[in-house]
Amino acid sequence: MHSDHALKENAVEMCLLFDFYGAMLTPRQQEIFDLYYNDDLSLAEISEQMEISRQAVRDSLVRSRNVLTELDERLDLRARSAQATDTLKKIGLLAAELLELNRREKRSAEYDLRLAEIYRLTKKATELS
Repeated sequence: MHSDHALKENAVEMCLLFDFYGAMLTPRQQEIFDLYYNDDLSLAEISEQMEISRQAVRDSLVRSRNVLTELDERLDLRARSAQATDTLKKIGLLAAELLELNRREKRSAEYDLRLAEIYRLTKKATELS
């Protein structure tokens, strides 16, 4: 059984998991999770605000943590996202190198345009992730 202190352990980790998988929680679980982790309200404050018992708040948080952790273990979207971001950065660097090489060699302007577009798109995609 989680102690109240244990619920706050790995808060940053829990918020990251919530960003990836929060939509899989019920709207009520999402609200309680948000109040506890993002608004930093206590169990008692959430209990009072939502007109439910403190134990119900705690149970919801424990269930939410378990769901988020299990989803991450099964789907591994955070690791996949990090890998995709790294790959996009590498593609962007290669495009920039090719763009510079093409300009130095005074080659095709059409090639230059396409490389510039690849570079722009990978930079944009990297910023989104």
